[in-house]
Amino acid sequence: MTPTGSAAAVGVLSPRRFVDWFRTHPLAFDATLAFGVLVCMIAGSFTDPHGSLNGPTFGDRAPDAYSVLLMVAGAVALVLRRREPFAVLCFTAAVTLVELVDDNRPAPLSMSVVVALCTVAARTDRPTTWRVGLATMTVLTAAAMVFGPTPWYAQENLGVFAWTGMAAAAGDAVRSRRAFVDAIRERAERAERTREEEAGRRVAEERLRIARDLHDVVAHHIALVNVQAGVAAHLMEKRPDQAREALAHVREAGRSALDELRATVGLLRQSGDPEAPTEPAPGLAVLDGLLDSFRKAGLPVALARADGDGPLPAAVDLAAYRIVQEALTNVRKHAGPDARAEVSVVRVGRTVEITVLDDGTPPAAPAGDPAGGHGLLGMRERVGALGGTLTAAPRYGGGFRVQAILPVVPRTGGDEGEDA
Repeated sequence: MTPTGSAAAVGVLSPRRFVDWFRTHPLAFDATLAFGVLVCMIAGSFTDPHGSLNGPTFGDRAPDAYSVLLMVAGAVALVLRRREPFAVLCFTAAVTLVELVDDNRPAPLSMSVVVALCTVAARTDRPTTWRVGLATMTVLTAAAMVFGPTPWYAQENLGVFAWTGMAAAAGDAVRSRRAFVDAIRERAERAERTREEEAGRRVAEERLRIARDLHDVVAHHIALVNVQAGVAAHLMEKRPDQAREALAHVREAGRSALDELRATVGLLRQSGDPEAPTEPAPGLAVLDGLLDSFRKAGLPVALARADGDGPLPAAVDLAAYRIVQEALTNVRKHAGPDARAEVSVVRVGRTVEITVLDDGTPPAAPAGDPAGGHGLLGMRERVGALGGTLTAAPRYGGGFRVQAILPVVPRTGGDEGEDA
């Protein structure tokens, strides 16, 4: 045989393969076990524990056909021990009692009772195990003491008691171990499901945040590009110098939009992708540049700040910047060509208040109408995610007012408490 063939034969005949095969074929395992128990009972029936002064002897006695028939019946019943454990236990115990009562030299039929009792203990709860085990031990031990050929205190009678008791204890130990392993497996599966659900929730939250950022970036810069392109088209023939200036603003707004889109989409890259931009996320530190872009687009904006010198948390700083950006974009798109805006950023205690006012007169639906787009909805989601409040409503006498109150320490998952 070649080395390869030898290795294959060893792999086929390995104990692990036998174990796996018996695990997938429990009836074959039970039949093998029943045959082994039958062999042990027949061999034990040839043994006389008091055959000589030196100890037990083998072959001095032989079982009769009636005892062999009872041993075969007790062993065959073990084939069904998984399907009907209590019935098999009762049957083997009855066969053993018949042998103990009728035969002066009983065969060791208690071996089949031991296997059946261990199976019952492994497949039921502990109180039932001890009740059934105690009843089996009591009945069989009493029958051996009363009807056996030896004195009641003989070691054979005590052996029946000991073996049945150990069978109940072993089966209970097997049941406890199976329950422990199942509990560990269930806990691991539950932890895996929890991790997957948490990962899915975080992915959904990150997608929502990125969608809000993309909306803010695109809405702001595209609105500016649209306005400046319209100005350039209007002045192209009469005032080409101003048209060129408007086109320069268009190019600057487009470049800014591309930079912010690149930075936002860079968050979605994998570890092996090219390195993403390292510019920080926009915040109130670059608020002046944002307002200048709106002023260049033809929207007069006044700024009042009293937010102190201390830095804000990154999430709050970005949210404040996006709220001002979206509110001014809405003013530019909906408040009319003669509108003016005022922006105030005030830090009060543990909160920062951002207010955007305008005096425009929209020709159609007000800027706060949810049907006009998703900008106001995105602002509400941003503020709610940080645990703040948002108020957006028309002003008395004309115009619109947007006010957001953000906690300096974000409270994620808190109540949104928003007003429409």
